Amino acid sequence: MNEQKPAAVPPQLDENEVIQRKKEKIQALRDLGRNPYDNTFRPDTQVAAFRTACDGIPKEELEKPGKPQRFALAGRVMALRMMGKLAFGHLKDETGRLQVVFTKEYLGEGFDFFKKFVDIGDIVGVTGEAYVTKTGELSLLIYSVHLLTKNVRPLPEKFHGLTDKETRYRQRYLDLIMNDESLEVFKKRVKIVNFVRDWMNRAEFLEVETPMMHPLVSGAAARPFVTHHNTLDMQLYMRIAPECYLKRLLVGGMGKVYEINRNFRNEGISIKHNPEFTMMEFYWPYATYTDLMSFTEEMISSLAVAVTGGTKVVYQGREIEFAAPWKRLTIEESLVEHGVCTAEEAKTRDGLFAAALRHGMDKDHIGKMSYYKLLVEIFEEKVEEHLWQPTFITRYPTEVSPLARRNDAEPDYTDRFEFFIACREIGNAFSEQNDPQSQYEAFAKQVEEKKKGNAEAVDMDTDYIRALEYGMPPAGGEGVGIDRLVMLLTDAPSIRDVILFPLLRSEQ
Repeated sequence: MNEQKPAAVPPQLDENEVIQRKKEKIQALRDLGRNPYDNTFRPDTQVAAFRTACDGIPKEELEKPGKPQRFALAGRVMALRMMGKLAFGHLKDETGRLQVVFTKEYLGEGFDFFKKFVDIGDIVGVTGEAYVTKTGELSLLIYSVHLLTKNVRPLPEKFHGLTDKETRYRQRYLDLIMNDESLEVFKKRVKIVNFVRDWMNRAEFLEVETPMMHPLVSGAAARPFVTHHNTLDMQLYMRIAPECYLKRLLVGGMGKVYEINRNFRNEGISIKHNPEFTMMEFYWPYATYTDLMSFTEEMISSLAVAVTGGTKVVYQGREIEFAAPWKRLTIEESLVEHGVCTAEEAKTRDGLFAAALRHGMDKDHIGKMSYYKLLVEIFEEKVEEHLWQPTFITRYPTEVSPLARRNDAEPDYTDRFEFFIACREIGNAFSEQNDPQSQYEAFAKQVEEKKKGNAEAVDMDTDYIRALEYGMPPAGGEGVGIDRLVMLLTDAPSIRDVILFPLLRSEQ
């Protein structure tokens, strides 16, 4: 087969002209009795499987006369170069791209149909045999072509591709068509979620489902989305966390439970925050928060190996070492280690206040905070940004941990940790509060906070108190941010890069 030089490139049309010409082709096809959206072709091979089948076979063997193996593939035409009685194109399916070769010699009259009606962006079914070009590129030499979906809108110009972030997020389907790396990110996301699910199942946790519409605000400190059920005439809140429902299951004796859940928080949007996000939350009877540290280290370091091939991962140009053991610091120790205050200052509110002012924190904002709230505020403002390597932060105050178990020796603190990687919180865990009286008192304080204007305070959940009064076993519980884990393991700078359809302002 002779490979010819490409013909001159025709002048570019504007988008509206291209759309109009494609619509005219669609009508012409219908006038000929051809369905431009046919569903009669059945592929038997994907691009990756085709490459595997041909891998290592010499060109002479692949193209051996006689009865070569025929393949039927389907995908989108991503490139097309017409060269008289010869054309080269690229076919893309979910497994990859492949060069396809169309010739008058092999297609016969079908070549005229192909030349007239098939364009870049169309979805086609093709049958053919393996062929290696003079430049050594594995290709598919086409015997027949079936137009399956006629594309109307032109794809972005190949050289520049689709680079505009807003368009990529808003038209994710176009991003996935044009950017193979985006498709790989979301394939890895599937792999990460499946790994976590398999890990939990192997650890004998039961996967469950709990309500996404709650009658009360519960489970986390966050501003909720509000909705209304017309038939019951009741106000409901979109789930900010499944915690209290999952712990009801511990009361019922289900044992170890987990949920990979969608949560909704009516808060700001940033590279780390989307109002709708995914967490994996689990509860483990008779375990403590220290057990959960070891479990978390092992799970996430194993996940890093499964996704990237090792425990050392480069994220945004800096290395993260996921291998256990991870660093452990109390909040006070972290303030001292990162030079925010001295060990002596960390012991008193006045000392913390002076350190906060020294670091430029707003006097009016922190002026009325208690020692414990100020401790957490300074940590979040001045320490989190330094926690690049995986780090457990412990000894959170009871005042900011309404669902956590108080430490037996220091009741002003809880048996809780948060863990941070790449300067952001990835998960939160604690030994659970199972004393109904203590839980009631913590809820009551939250109710007072809400009356004072704290929009993130939780409600008094009397049914949950009632459940605890039947007896919940001591347990450890944890929530892990799936989106942020995917960011770390795919080198994604923004959470919008790992959520298929992130929330955006309405398109004008």
